[in-house]
Amino acid sequence: MSVLPVAAIQERLAFIFPEGTENRTYMVREMAARTVFTALYADAIEGKDRWIRPNQVCRMTEAQTAFLDPVEREKWYQASGKNGFSPPVGTPWFADTTREPIRDETIGEGYLTVRAIVERKGLATTSSKGRYALEGEFAELFDPELSHDEFLTKATIWRARHLSKTALARQALVASGAVAAEDSVSVKFPNGETRQLSAGPSSIIAKAVIEQFASRFLKQPHVLWLSESGNKVVARDEKLAASLGIVIDPSKALPDIILVDLGDNPDGSDLIVVFTEVVATDGPVNRQRKEALTELAKEAGFEEEHLAFMTAFLDRATSQFKKAIVEIAWGSYVWLVSEPEHIIQLRGDQPTKLSRLRES
Repeated sequence: MSVLPVAAIQERLAFIFPEGTENRTYMVREMAARTVFTALYADAIEGKDRWIRPNQVCRMTEAQTAFLDPVEREKWYQASGKNGFSPPVGTPWFADTTREPIRDETIGEGYLTVRAIVERKGLATTSSKGRYALEGEFAELFDPELSHDEFLTKATIWRARHLSKTALARQALVASGAVAAEDSVSVKFPNGETRQLSAGPSSIIAKAVIEQFASRFLKQPHVLWLSESGNKVVARDEKLAASLGIVIDPSKALPDIILVDLGDNPDGSDLIVVFTEVVATDGPVNRQRKEALTELAKEAGFEEEHLAFMTAFLDRATSQFKKAIVEIAWGSYVWLVSEPEHIIQLRGDQPTKLSRLRES
């Protein structure tokens, strides 16, 4: 059987593991496609008792991929698994030292978790023998004879069998956001009013913050301020601001959203004002931004003890989240559209014993 080129394998991987898949990058990058290619080339498929080592992926070459005759493939498979192997033609895809990200990320944190790859049983961890093979039905997804429609059908069935319900739900949320971002976005406020936002990923995140985050994590939520890119003010609740004795100055560098939780206590002791930045490209609540917003809040009449700061993202698998997480301020929160029932707290106070944290 012929083997799909690496580029075609990578294209199929992008469909098999859509946006929202945990550790998706590890499973769809070129290194992953080369890993799948090498396993197919070696016929290392579940049930055949043929296995590859990560360094065999490193030792494959572009020139070798052209030799698809079964005899040539077998010769390469037998030789490449031995210590001291040097490719007979071409330049190795990776240095042998690159086997660790192949083993730990693409295979360990990626394919093994969804059983796209199976591991050889009864093999000592120190063994130099091959230990990985493609799961049978996963390997079938890369059959060159499959038509486009046949591939889509088989891949969808494989996903349903191998990805958890939580993972599938997460993918659906991300996908629905991508579709909705093509049109203007209608946002329903906690008080029943609606506003229209311009099309775009920022609007999808803002909508989710107001409709999902607020109802899940706030007792009596209200939208005090909502703006879009370009400093366009969508909503400003002057009546609520006046009743709270605060002043909103739109000339200041305000966040994308200001939510107010009026709480349950008549004395307002549990009131919380949540300053939220929506990140579809950049602009999280980092230390400097948190300090600036705190000063703005004080000038507007807010008391610091009633302030909270949050950065909202579409999904933690996105490049925007991975780029921003290193600079998000301690003492703030992170919320994800794709996992709406969870919230990440970056505790910024004194160290607390884990036993105390588990009680909260």
